[in-house]
Amino acid sequence: MADPLWRDLLKYSNEGKYGEFVQKFARSLVLAMNQVVVNHQFANSELARNLADDFDYLGIIRRGEHVTVLYRQRSTRKPGEWLGRLVLGYEDGEVRIFAASIF
Repeated sequence: MADPLWRDLLKYSNEGKYGEFVQKFARSLVLAMNQVVVNHQFANSELARNLADDFDYLGIIRRGEHVTVLYRQRSTRKPGEWLGRLVLGYEDGEVRIFAASIF
């Protein structure tokens, strides 16, 4: 369930498509995000625009009504590995993204 959501985030981040990137986000996350800051990140972050399609699932932890899914993420331009984090939960009966980040 999480992998297709992560793949979509990678795709839309690489393409710089903010609207598509946030389409599965929970309302609370979308309201908390500053569109200007996110668009600036897409435009200026070499990592955010060059995420590799291949990733490795590392594990999952549960906390309350949410699960955190961890991924090993790579870049097509920068050497090394990053930790991807995807927090999922239900909103109005649908699985939604409550947080997403790469460290």
